[in-house]
Amino acid sequence: MNCDIAVIKQDNDSIILNMIGDWQKNNLSDIDIKFDLLSKQMKNISVVIDFKDANEFDSAGIILTIKYMSLFIRNGCTVTFINMNSTQKALLLFYRKNKIINKIDTDSNQKNIFYNVGKFIYLYFQGFMLFLNFLGKNFYYFLQTLRHPSQIRFKAIVKQIDISGIQALPIVVLTSFLIGLVIAYQGADQLKQFGANIFIVEMVSISVIRELAPMLTAIVIAGRSASSFTAQIGTMKITEEIDAMKTMGFEPSIFLVQPRVIALMISLPLVVFLADLIGIFGGMVVASMQLDITYLEFIDRLYTQVEIRHFFIGIAKAPVFGFIIAIIGCYRGFQVTGSTDSIGKFTTISVVNAIFWVIALNAIFSVIFTQVGI
Repeated sequence: MNCDIAVIKQDNDSIILNMIGDWQKNNLSDIDIKFDLLSKQMKNISVVIDFKDANEFDSAGIILTIKYMSLFIRNGCTVTFINMNSTQKALLLFYRKNKIINKIDTDSNQKNIFYNVGKFIYLYFQGFMLFLNFLGKNFYYFLQTLRHPSQIRFKAIVKQIDISGIQALPIVVLTSFLIGLVIAYQGADQLKQFGANIFIVEMVSISVIRELAPMLTAIVIAGRSASSFTAQIGTMKITEEIDAMKTMGFEPSIFLVQPRVIALMISLPLVVFLADLIGIFGGMVVASMQLDITYLEFIDRLYTQVEIRHFFIGIAKAPVFGFIIAIIGCYRGFQVTGSTDSIGKFTTISVVNAIFWVIALNAIFSVIFTQVGI
């Protein structure tokens, strides 16, 4: 039976509306228009809504009623319900309660800077706690695989080393060479003015192996691998492959996350080592062309004046960068929901997050190492 609303009594101070029929989702399109017309006519009067002829109500019908009840109240009306059965009362109370709790005055809140700042901090904190939960879960499964080494997927790890490490070598080599080239080229003009040409060796070598090679290599890898991990896992989640894995008793943390994290923690130090060599070579080329320092002189001064600790500091950062890139890429992949649009959204977020944390961790390491004198 279709629903309807009838005006059974109206005067200047009050109106009685009789609810008729089945107020269910499929019947509400026409009554919504009629309700809207009535709401525009009623201001500062008493509104009585009579349920005696209403047969069935579902959630959509009650929500529509509450919507216009709120509109009547904003128009200065008082609203009263009569002849409601127990089911209708229960539905009305439930949805009114949740409407009041979740009601947000958008216009006023947009102008309230404290609300916006508080909301941002709360959402950031909530996201951080979810990340910590994901991190703890994977740490637990990592310890479990250490107790049962047969669960370690060595073939998957080797494959991920190839994808995230070996296949990234061309772009890393080019980037590192250009970085060494630029640092040496910019420093050469300044050093010439003071007759300190030979110090180009320390300037290029220390800056490359201690700071720039690890950080820029990690940024390049973050752009490639974090996005790749998010897209791969996100696609598996949309196609319900991850649900199928769980159904068959396979833990996604062991089969998807661990191989990627371990592979990147192994491959990134090796790639950084190559980046060190190429970056220093770029500096040697410029030193030879601009400052007349031969390759042999450059290598000899590098051996005698640049301490090995700078190299180890740079290499020690690489596994940490690899871990944070991989865990962020996987975490954002598991957050993908709904449609393919979500893959693009979380892929972008994962790359931004990974690059930010690489830069932030590099700054933290620099401060700590400087403070302890290494």
